[in-house]
Amino acid sequence: MSSVDIQQAVQFAIDHESLWDRSVDGVWGVHPNDPPPWNRLFGPVHDRGPVSGAIELDGRPLASWGEPDRADLTFSIAKTYLALLAGVAYDRDLLPDVDEPVCVRVPGIGFDDAHNASVTWAHLLTQTSEWQGECFGLPDRADHYRASAFGKPPAGKKGQVRPLETPGTHWEYNDVRINQLSLALMHLFGRPLPEVFGEAIMKPIGASENWQWIGYDNAWVDLGGRRVQSVPGGTHWGGGLSISANDQMKVARMFLNQGQADDGRQVISAEWLRRMLTPCAILPTYGYLVWLNHQGIVFPSAPASSYFFIGAGSSFTWIEPERRLSVVVRWLNPAHADAFFGQVLKAVDAL
Repeated sequence: MSSVDIQQAVQFAIDHESLWDRSVDGVWGVHPNDPPPWNRLFGPVHDRGPVSGAIELDGRPLASWGEPDRADLTFSIAKTYLALLAGVAYDRDLLPDVDEPVCVRVPGIGFDDAHNASVTWAHLLTQTSEWQGECFGLPDRADHYRASAFGKPPAGKKGQVRPLETPGTHWEYNDVRINQLSLALMHLFGRPLPEVFGEAIMKPIGASENWQWIGYDNAWVDLGGRRVQSVPGGTHWGGGLSISANDQMKVARMFLNQGQADDGRQVISAEWLRRMLTPCAILPTYGYLVWLNHQGIVFPSAPASSYFFIGAGSSFTWIEPERRLSVVVRWLNPAHADAFFGQVLKAVDAL
């Protein structure tokens, strides 16, 4: 059973709900920072639930609250799941070398020109690709000079054209480039990514079927004679991954267990997870689409060994491997996230 201190931490989260409206009517949460014409939805969205989440210690449930079985949009945590899908490709030898240019295995989808031909899978996975182009109606410049909560302040205004650097030499949080990664992975598998995600990850870890990952209305392509939809790595412009907190906890538990499901099956190789958690040379607080608490920079109240999957709104999956602690919290005001993590850590250490 949960301690009083853990219940107090849970109540703290409930008391500090996201400032986003629960209804999708009105201004979409991330669009106030987007200049026109990119401040609109390209795909469907749905209303959100209350602050919800779960806490586990070494696989033992300590607390859950809100609506942990509700499939809610998880925004950029979908990026981390794209990295997991890249791991599935790696383990199946579809992607044996992450430093190989993307155009080698998936030509003809936007990586063939002089600038983009040197973009590698590793560049895309670390957000250092500097890929240039348009993906389903959105140009890469839509996220030029985008501010990140854990990166350096941008030197320009969002949406302004930024002089591009050599791929691999500049870090930028850019959803258009992530969507291009998703498109490339779909072509690599030759199948829609939700099919692969369900078959290779969700089913083996015992997740529910109460999730969906959908794309923009215009993101349909021909794939080997089959009309399929490419999915985004977030919900910046709509679509994206809706998943429950309890299912996200099962993903977190797989990370703690070195890629194994509860029944001992190896879902993702430990080698791939190690790569995901290796700091990027340009930004040590970032791995393969995962935030790393390098030197306690991202969340000072959490141990430096921690890592996080983070989505707007805000959604957090926090994994603390030294304590075998995993926390999922949805719709927490990000201004109070560090304090919440600190309270949870203090409560767990007092057990």
